[in-house]
Amino acid sequence: MNKEYAIRLIDVKKSFGPQQVLNGVNLSIETGKTTVIVGESGQGKSVIIKLILGLAKPDSGEIIVDGADINKISRKELRNVRTSFGVLFQNVALFDSMTVFDNVAFPLRERTGLPEKKIREIVNEKLAMMDVEGSDDKYPAQLSGGMKKRVGLARALVLDPKIVFFDEPTTGLDPAKSNEIYRVFFRSQSQIGYTSVIVSHDAPKIFKLADYVALLHKGTIQDCVTPEEFQMSENPVIKDYVKTTMGSLFISEKMEGE
Repeated sequence: MNKEYAIRLIDVKKSFGPQQVLNGVNLSIETGKTTVIVGESGQGKSVIIKLILGLAKPDSGEIIVDGADINKISRKELRNVRTSFGVLFQNVALFDSMTVFDNVAFPLRERTGLPEKKIREIVNEKLAMMDVEGSDDKYPAQLSGGMKKRVGLARALVLDPKIVFFDEPTTGLDPAKSNEIYRVFFRSQSQIGYTSVIVSHDAPKIFKLADYVALLHKGTIQDCVTPEEFQMSENPVIKDYVKTTMGSLFISEKMEGE
């Protein structure tokens, strides 16, 4: 069965001054699935998201979203493509001067002509999905780190996007809160059916959420495979990453099965 891809990066290169960050990235993101991009800090994982969002331009290569290279379309067309995106930034980026309700309602008020009654209905639905009902009138400063993430995700999902990007979504959370957020991710994706792209350092816990894991190392994607295939990979770079982040457990299990 042929797979459908929501996003494809083809030989993408990107430098900042003399530093080449991406050196021919090839990556296909399957529609409706969760792809997690892992790798050491400073490898350029977040740069990939910025390039897909059109916040930066690659030096060369193609970034295909919904059949079009986003670097060759007009600003108006790019804005239309972005309406299908949702983003949860590392620092959540809530507006401090707005209540929870107004933060989540902001994209609806900016991008749609919906009446306020309908906006309230949609916002309340998304807050309920995130288990933060009753926090409408609170301000970000009154929220815990975990609640801020949930409100940020509610805002990212309020337009029912086709693709949602998560940039280090559990930064600053303890393990218990991180696991809660992962459960919220899983539930919301099951309900809405969006394609999920997650940049994370939180291996191996993030593997439980992933359909595919891609390792970015020295400017290239080493492979993009299922979590099971990733853990058993014979690629020396992936093997070293697995050993560093997960220990020798999986290596031992493989040897025992031989």
